[in-house]
Amino acid sequence: MVYFVGAGSGAPDLITVRGLRLLRAADVVIYAGSLINHELLKETKPGCVFHDSAKMTLEEVLDVMQAADSKRLMTVRLHTGDPSLYGAVREQMDGLRERNIGFEICPGVSSFQGAAADLQCEFTLPGVSQTLIITRCPGRTPVPEKESLKSLAAHRASMCLFLSAGKEQEVASDLIAGGFAPDTPAAIAYHVGFPDEKLIRCELSQLPQRAEEAGITKTALLFVGDFLGDTYERSKLYDPGFSTGYRKADPADHVHQAGCKGGGAASADAEK
Repeated sequence: MVYFVGAGSGAPDLITVRGLRLLRAADVVIYAGSLINHELLKETKPGCVFHDSAKMTLEEVLDVMQAADSKRLMTVRLHTGDPSLYGAVREQMDGLRERNIGFEICPGVSSFQGAAADLQCEFTLPGVSQTLIITRCPGRTPVPEKESLKSLAAHRASMCLFLSAGKEQEVASDLIAGGFAPDTPAAIAYHVGFPDEKLIRCELSQLPQRAEEAGITKTALLFVGDFLGDTYERSKLYDPGFSTGYRKADPADHVHQAGCKGGGAASADAEK
């Protein structure tokens, strides 16, 4: 049996309880060596065999899984963050199906979630954005034209870009050309969850300069959107003037919805 396990966002204690249980039971671990926190490998049992997938092809990964399965050994395929995002897991799952090898997936905390926690932000603010777009710049893996940054920018939704560090100039130019204002709040989250994590807040037009100043060329997420700003509307869910399935409204206590001001957002020049 093969278990795809999300290792979480950097810090070793961000793996799920289920993921840790599976890791501790594994006979074979194939791990994303360039991305996961290697402290997690210390959680494995004596005799566990390790394979660093950074040095392997898909076929080699599948061969290791098949060899372990033929011996009735349990394999954990340890992915960074959550396997469903930029994890190249579909081709592995299809390969296992072709070889009649059973598998399950254990979700994990993605780096975009870890970064939101450390930035102390919320992607879905009432009156600001109710949509989060997770995407990337084109590279060796192309992006469909219908999903170009210019096209997506027209929505002005909250945005998170994976695999785009080092391309801040392209990101800023395309998003501004697509409809974002140059002074739209933005952020760079480098090596999320690791001891050397860096969080940089700035304006969209400043992304290239701030990334260059910090020497960030890889292993970073880029965030863009007004959700990083200070103004939003209060949620109706907790407004005393609105009824829910659990409490009755008190019209006398209705809270005006417009123009709430956040007190916890960092300034445009804040950096961790």
